[in-house]
Amino acid sequence: MSERSQQQTGRTAAHDSAFLKACRRGPVPHTPVWFMRQAGRSLPEYRKVREGVPMLESCMRPELVTEITLQPVRRHGVDAAIFFSDIVVPLKAVGVDLDIKPGVGPVVAEPVRTRADLDRLRVLDPSDVPYVTEAIGMLTAELGSTPLIGFAGAPFTLASYLIEGGPSRSYERTKAMIYGDPELWRDLVDRLADITAAFLRVQIEAGVSAVQLFDSWAGALAPADYRRYVMPASAKVFDAVAGYDVPRIHFGVGTGELLGLMGEAGADVVGVDWRVPMDEAARRVGPGKALQGNLDPAVLFAPTEAVEAKTREVLDAARGLEGHIFNLGHGVMPNTDPDALTRLVAYVHEQTSR
Repeated sequence: MSERSQQQTGRTAAHDSAFLKACRRGPVPHTPVWFMRQAGRSLPEYRKVREGVPMLESCMRPELVTEITLQPVRRHGVDAAIFFSDIVVPLKAVGVDLDIKPGVGPVVAEPVRTRADLDRLRVLDPSDVPYVTEAIGMLTAELGSTPLIGFAGAPFTLASYLIEGGPSRSYERTKAMIYGDPELWRDLVDRLADITAAFLRVQIEAGVSAVQLFDSWAGALAPADYRRYVMPASAKVFDAVAGYDVPRIHFGVGTGELLGLMGEAGADVVGVDWRVPMDEAARRVGPGKALQGNLDPAVLFAPTEAVEAKTREVLDAARGLEGHIFNLGHGVMPNTDPDALTRLVAYVHEQTSR
């Protein structure tokens, strides 16, 4: 079987999954469930296979990526797998000198602050990330009818890391460029949109069934600034993969005021964090989009009865939506009890079985 035939076979097997039906706003046998950061962090089997392997290196070993991606599917019975990687992988692949430091996050050796720095960012070629194509091929063969979600960081969030040199709470250098040198800013996020789109195309052509664009830090912006300085680059990414007939999910943290705009940028599914109830999120996003979310990840540290009560609140608020994918309002926290996640998946399936 040719490589393209294998990709098509994997997508066909997953086509009737509850997850992809919900993405397309069709009828589902139950509300599908997956969790951001389900691949890793909280699982002891993840920590075991990652022992002594730096984060970025672990993203470049296809066998390891495959094992880590499959672990939560085996353990929790989630309705979709998410490809194990990191949003800075494409930046590393095009030559940015960065590392992921434990307890800190991505740290960039030479931050982007001038137009000369922009010249260091070239467009990504599939040959830069052969390990991604190889791992996705291995995964789709293993997953069968379970969909695989690919992902990338959105231009604003990647730009923030590059400008700040690492994680930030205030984004002061990022905002200084946005407002002080808007032409350089636009050229930077446009270049990052090309890199991000190329990275998503690699994943789609390798066989993923859906893609998610993480704009983790977009909630730091006012809606008018988001529309003017960020939305065009995100829309460019979504437009670049529109022809593949693969659902596109858009997610950010603290983006309650931006939900309508994030939908406008081109997503088929809008991710909602825990700050906005799902019915209100649907009102803000408007018709024609599925929604994903939105249990507060911290709820999982409470007793089972409390988790179930908060889960029912989410499901009740999502009742009647055009399409709903149950997820947390952000990623799984590292100290989460894995059994709590397993129980949560079973509970959502049981409560929503049709």
